[in-house]
Amino acid sequence: MTKRQNRMVLVALLIAGAILAVTLLLQALGNNSNYFYSPTSVKQGKAPTDRSFRLGGLVVVGSFKREDLKSTFDVTDNNNKFTIEYTGILPDLFREGQGIITTGSLVNGRFIATEVLAKHDENYMPPEVADALKQAQE
Repeated sequence: MTKRQNRMVLVALLIAGAILAVTLLLQALGNNSNYFYSPTSVKQGKAPTDRSFRLGGLVVVGSFKREDLKSTFDVTDNNNKFTIEYTGILPDLFREGQGIITTGSLVNGRFIATEVLAKHDENYMPPEVADALKQAQE
């Protein structure tokens, strides 16, 4: 092969490698993304049933129940509410009437949380929760 043909093969291999790297990167990012849904979106069936996602809102006052490490509570966006089950230690800042975000998945129509995040002070509300509450009021 001539010098020009060698260069062309090298350029083709570099382009193919770059395309493969970008494809793998996009696939990895797509599989690991965790989208936020409000209780209304989940009730409407917009949330995925085959993978993990985030669900958030305000904890409904009077809905919190605990048996050992298993906690059950309702989350609302002032339009709909959804029941969440969580096994583990809840954050110190968790309480009824405050904004939270949970990560988990739907199992037989119930949301099983693997992580619960609570706001860090009385003035902060997660942006996703604030947007969901604003949309529910419209």
